[in-house]
Amino acid sequence: MNLDLVATGTAAAVVAAATLRAATPILFASLGGLISELAGCINVALEGVMLVAAFAGVITSAYSTLWFPDAPLWLHPWLGCAAGLLAGTALAGLLAVFHLELGADLIVAGIGLNILAQGLTVLLMAHLTGDKGSTASLASFALPSLRWPGIGAVPVLGVLLNGDEDTGHNVLVYVAMAATGLIAWALRHTVFGLRLRATGENAEAALAAGLPVRRLRYAGLLLSGLLASGGGVFLGMGYLTLFQADMAAGRGYLALAAVFLGGRRPLGTVVAALVFGAASVTAARLGQLAVPAEVVFMIPPLVTIAALVLVKQHQRLATRRRAAAGRAALLSP
Repeated sequence: MNLDLVATGTAAAVVAAATLRAATPILFASLGGLISELAGCINVALEGVMLVAAFAGVITSAYSTLWFPDAPLWLHPWLGCAAGLLAGTALAGLLAVFHLELGADLIVAGIGLNILAQGLTVLLMAHLTGDKGSTASLASFALPSLRWPGIGAVPVLGVLLNGDEDTGHNVLVYVAMAATGLIAWALRHTVFGLRLRATGENAEAALAAGLPVRRLRYAGLLLSGLLASGGGVFLGMGYLTLFQADMAAGRGYLALAAVFLGGRRPLGTVVAALVFGAASVTAARLGQLAVPAEVVFMIPPLVTIAALVLVKQHQRLATRRRAAAGRAALLSP
């Protein structure tokens, strides 16, 4: 076996595994954003949902040892996960009430909830731990990792499936991949998915056809919050094992960009999330070198802007080609 080829493949597998981990929170949030967008009410509060879910998950897993001292240790991280999912979904439900019941502007309400989540999590963290930066003083839990036995010694594949430290990937990484396929199937092949898309395409026509538009939009926003909460829980109980102030770090906004960069389709959204994950890995690698921090922080947003511009130009060229083909067909004898 060519040692140079194995070394190259192993290095590529390390980068691919790191990209998958970095893309997981963005993937969760972008799938949530896709569902709400297809329902006709894009969830702009994804950033805040991730923050609230991460905070609730970490705090609950840490304090559950005091609340349930006789419970087995494996239960505490799952209690934290459940609390994080509930807290994030509740924030998305609050956005739904503001928009669907009170008539608030979706964008303004979403940004307001993001700001609220940023301030509230820091306030509660300072009250509970005395630290405004992180919950490092609390002994919180991480969700388990799944390791594939027997392949650790297999070149490339072992690194790809079990990571460069041979400890496996966090369980939420696999949940995110499974959710991708499930959502893609449900949106196209289930009655709920077809009704949700119909509501987003033309709410008046859907209402005239007897569809419960408001309930479908509630469902879209709540499902969006549940998925984005998965990304937040992963940040606090998988990617790290603590909560940091503003630890979402713009991932919710990257997820929104991924929805439109992917053409409002599940596969395109996943690819865009992986691109942003790769950009985050690149920024982290450059941060280990003598590269100014300002340049490192610029990489993910620059990649986002460049990708959106390229996709828009491609769409314009495709439209022009179709228009030219149509004119040619009309003028041909």
